[in-house]
Formats: sequence, C-alpha cells, structure tokens
Amino acid sequence: MCWRCCVAAGYLPTGIEYLGTGRTRAQLLGLLAAAAVNARQALRVAKSPADAMGLTDPAVTDEALIAAMVAHPVLVNRPFVCTARGVRLCRPSELVLDRLDRMPPGPFAQEDGQVNVDAQRNRVL
Repeated sequence: MCWRCCVAAGYLPTGIEYLGTGRTRAQLLGLLAAAAVNARQALRVAKSPADAMGLTDPAVTDEALIAAMVAHPVLVNRPFVCTARGVRLCRPSELVLDRLDRMPPGPFAQEDGQVNVDAQRNRVL
C-alpha cells in the first residue's frame, strides 16, 4: 500500500533495500529520532527472530536493541517514510497518507479492499 499510494499520488519514491545493505548505527538513530520512536517501538516482532533472540524481554535495553537491529536489519519494522512533512514509521502502511502533500486519485484502497482515499481525494479514517 505504501509504495503504490506514493506512486499513485505522483511521487517518485526512492526505496532503500536495507535488508541487503543494512543501516549504520548513526543512520538508525537518526531515523528513530526523526520519527520520534524508540528502538522498542521500531522492533519488528512478527516474521522476525526478535522473540527467539530474547529481544522482546522488557529488560532488554534500547542500546542492545539498536545493536541487534544494526546486525540484523530484519529486526527493524518498516517502512520508514521520509517526506517534507517529516519522518514516520508507517506501520500500518496507510499512515503514509499523513506524510503526503497530496492524495492519490480516489477511491484508493489497500490490498485488502479497505478504502483509504475517497473519490474527492479525501483521507478516509
């Protein structure tokens, strides 16, 4: 939904294949700060080894989570979307709409059929 929505609204998004290239500690810290989320909020638990690695334990520090996320990029929830309106961790994906200056032509729906933009290009909540 995120990528399709941006393209439909007329944006040419740049995707970063972070699973292949990873992020540096500084890059990850910059994204977290810009999106105003901490490491635990950005930890991907579903379809990741986070639980098996013991990272879902509340006693695990943000520093330990960040180190694990740098070493294992799959542990970072996604997508982080950066626009002129700011940075946001867009999970669920329709949150990307709040970062766009213009909506895609509507009606626009998610893959599951839920309409997020009506025929007048208004956000449907």
